[in-house]
Amino acid sequence: MNKDQVKGQAKDAAGKVQEAAGKLINSKEQQAKGLKLQVEGQTQKGYGDAKEVVKDASDAVKESVKKH
Repeated sequence: MNKDQVKGQAKDAAGKVQEAAGKLINSKEQQAKGLKLQVEGQTQKGYGDAKEVVKDASDAVKESVKKH
């Protein structure tokens, strides 16, 4: 896991908490902020996932070159 995956998951979780709190206190503003934070977190995690795929592919190519 890289830092973008971790930070993204944390933002997503925080957004879910904020959205739930907004529902609890009947605040559409807090619900919207929570949803926004979830989207930011999911986007950042997706970016981190993509970086991880590229890194893994790069490592596989390097390993393949070493073997030949």
